Amino acid sequence: MTEDSQRNFRSVYYEKVGFRGVEEKKSLEILLKDDCLGILPPHHESHAQVMMYRKEQYSDVLHALEVIRFISDATPQVEVCLYMHRLESGKLPRSPSFPLEPEDEVFLAIAKAMEEMVEDSIDCYWLTRCFVNQLNNKYRDFLPQLPKAFEQYLNLEDSRLLSHLKTSSAVSKLPYDLWFKRCFAGCLPESSLQRVWDKVISGSCKILVFVAVEILLTFKIKVMALNGAEKITKFLENIPQDSSDAIVSKAIDLWHKHCGTPVHSA
Repeated sequence: MTEDSQRNFRSVYYEKVGFRGVEEKKSLEILLKDDCLGILPPHHESHAQVMMYRKEQYSDVLHALEVIRFISDATPQVEVCLYMHRLESGKLPRSPSFPLEPEDEVFLAIAKAMEEMVEDSIDCYWLTRCFVNQLNNKYRDFLPQLPKAFEQYLNLEDSRLLSHLKTSSAVSKLPYDLWFKRCFAGCLPESSLQRVWDKVISGSCKILVFVAVEILLTFKIKVMALNGAEKITKFLENIPQDSSDAIVSKAIDLWHKHCGTPVHSA
């Protein structure tokens, strides 16, 4: 049995006996241990050498940005990560004053959240870069389908709530970019975000749909009291943080309810 299948088996087993979330608490440890994002090779004896290469590459790219005076000591770390990513992707703008592209905003949001999860700036860069690459490559065809899936599952869970959203002309104006492109970065606190990203990294972006559905179900009374798409969207973009852990737990329950106990499929 491969290490990846063993990890997925453990996750399924723990959840079946009532210990859901055991693996989630170690999501970033798994990230750094596994090759699921292509950061490290599967053979642990090679990790030290690979990390040395990663650090050298990071230093080289950072130095290049400093030489061309694209960054300075005053540049926020998340912006440094963005410019490094753009340079390595061959998409560095001519000046830092150029307006940010929508994909840059996504990268910055994820980098800012990642910065709160890991202490080392080099780890932060590589984790952010590889996570974003996974979204852009592996999930490229799935992400545009998530708003429709959200509508489908919300209808199954609470058709009256969906009808209210439609009557308010809010369905097409919900914060889908925040939910599905940024993967709730800037919406959920990092402690809750880790549990969601663990599922995404492991192979299922569909968990994002169920987090969105559960947000609506949790704040149903508030949403039902709001009339107009703008008010509903504004509230959903700034939901209270104290319910986040419960929302994620219930979202995982919904995920299992509708998808069974998947071995992390999109």
